[in-house]
Amino acid sequence: MEDEELLSFEEIGIKSWLIRQCRGMGVNRPTLVQSKCIPAALKGCDVIGCSKTGSGKTLAFAIPILQALSEDPYGIFSLILTPTRELAVQISDQFRAVGKPLNLRDCVVVGGRDMVMQGKDPSKKPHIVIATPGRLADHLQSCDTFSLKKIKFLVLDEADRLVDGGFDGQLKTIFSSLPPTEQRQTFYYSATLSDSLQKIKELSVSKGREPFVWQSCGDDQKSDIATVKGLDQRYVLTPSDAKDAYLAQVVRQHYDSEDGEKDLTIIFTRTCKLCQLLAMTLTSLGYPSSALHSMMAQKERALSLAKFRSSQVKILVATDLASRGLDIPDVQLVLNHNVPHVTKDYIHRVGRTARAGNQGRAITIVTQYDIETL
Repeated sequence: MEDEELLSFEEIGIKSWLIRQCRGMGVNRPTLVQSKCIPAALKGCDVIGCSKTGSGKTLAFAIPILQALSEDPYGIFSLILTPTRELAVQISDQFRAVGKPLNLRDCVVVGGRDMVMQGKDPSKKPHIVIATPGRLADHLQSCDTFSLKKIKFLVLDEADRLVDGGFDGQLKTIFSSLPPTEQRQTFYYSATLSDSLQKIKELSVSKGREPFVWQSCGDDQKSDIATVKGLDQRYVLTPSDAKDAYLAQVVRQHYDSEDGEKDLTIIFTRTCKLCQLLAMTLTSLGYPSSALHSMMAQKERALSLAKFRSSQVKILVATDLASRGLDIPDVQLVLNHNVPHVTKDYIHRVGRTARAGNQGRAITIVTQYDIETL
């Protein structure tokens, strides 16, 4: 249950220096996923964790990794795989903040950078490598300047997305470069794991070693469709031809209200073209917006996200590239320009607001063709 009593960091076996770092970041007590999964990780178990968006899953794997690293620091200690570049950078920031007393060295291996220059980074023996599967597999196949054969931890963040078939070739290349499962710990985390749970178990389990599995929503059939209590979910019914006008009106009403002046909003769209077009349209209407989609260069993507994080622009128009894992606490409104066809895509989109116990609102634009999907 979400409301069960939480343990303290001391009670789950966290060292004092890590507790000080967490409290310096404003994290005074472990969340439910942390209090359940960290003790199992500290005992040496593989961990499969499913918890709602915004519940603190990154620290659930970062804390035990950093505690182990402080006891035996050497070379490439841990590999974290994640599906998007933006999420890789965010995970890197959290590791640096918590691991500062260790003089932590990390390396982010993602697309959008020159491969030759980037290939030098892992050869400098960082403690933590955070990577997207495609670019890491490219490096492993094209050069031998670094080795992952001695890592102690492997993490798959947003695990269901990584094992759903789109990254199978790259994961095969990466897994062949890792030590055997019995020589490392493996952590799998996501907000929606139910469909992929069996495949993940098969990937992680070696003979006689069952992983620790924890799902915040229990094992009932609704475990893959749960959203947090602080999320206010609504929809606007509109004719399909008037869809964009209705979306603009929702934005206008929100930002012209007294409560909406300082809020951040993420608008999710289906395609890159529509994402760019809506951002330009809203800007021309007097609501400065940034776009974030896969057709943008990496520098443009990073700049767009930085402007939004710092509130230089209040609206981010994005494809599902931004739906996974991004933690921007000030997002108060998520607008879905379309109804996602897959339930878990909706869960991840609306999970960009109402994070870490805060309140938030999600509004979906629904046309006459979306009723069945809704």
